[in-house]
Amino acid sequence: MQIPLGFGIWDLVLPIALRAVAVGEGSILRPCAVVLTLLMPETRATAYDSKIEGNVIFTRFDAALNWVRKNSLWPMPMGLACCAIELMAAAASRFDIARFGAEVMRFSPRQCDVMIVAGTVTYKMALAVKRIYEQMPEPKWVIAMGACASTGGMYRSYAVLQGIDQLLPVDVYISGCPPRPEALIAGLMKLQEKISREHSFRNQKPELAEKLEEALA
Repeated sequence: MQIPLGFGIWDLVLPIALRAVAVGEGSILRPCAVVLTLLMPETRATAYDSKIEGNVIFTRFDAALNWVRKNSLWPMPMGLACCAIELMAAAASRFDIARFGAEVMRFSPRQCDVMIVAGTVTYKMALAVKRIYEQMPEPKWVIAMGACASTGGMYRSYAVLQGIDQLLPVDVYISGCPPRPEALIAGLMKLQEKISREHSFRNQKPELAEKLEEALA
């Protein structure tokens, strides 16, 4: 079942949130339409006719939330070696990472949601990278950019961590030594595809999702 909403994010969030809170407090409101909409597997994210202004958009809560998240990724650039130069080039006008809403690179972990580890991760630097990752708010994702960040690269030595995935959960690996900016953009698009398939509501509010399921049962 789908809920007709106005073309706006807050038009979508407000009615669903009000009903969800009411269910949590034991209200007698009917949560069936909300639950079916939240738990329905994604087949088509949106249906919008741009030829008619003020038309109605039909969507699900997860689809809208994922759409917002994947198009407003704020990178935390961990430039540790030569891959960082390619990361900088991706933000230049020739490649224009702003097309994906990811040009807002923040150097404060509390304002970021995707860490781009670009370069060789030594054991001396590994704990600092992990500390910065832990300071990032949820939800957050990690891109391992280049051979060094992914597997240690050519540095098979006691000083180099053989892959950042030994410390952090990596979502996307980008091959290359170093990879070109186009490869980083391709990896960013892969991350967007992954985010669009996530069950955002269940991951963020598991207790509320269980209560809604119990109400249906």
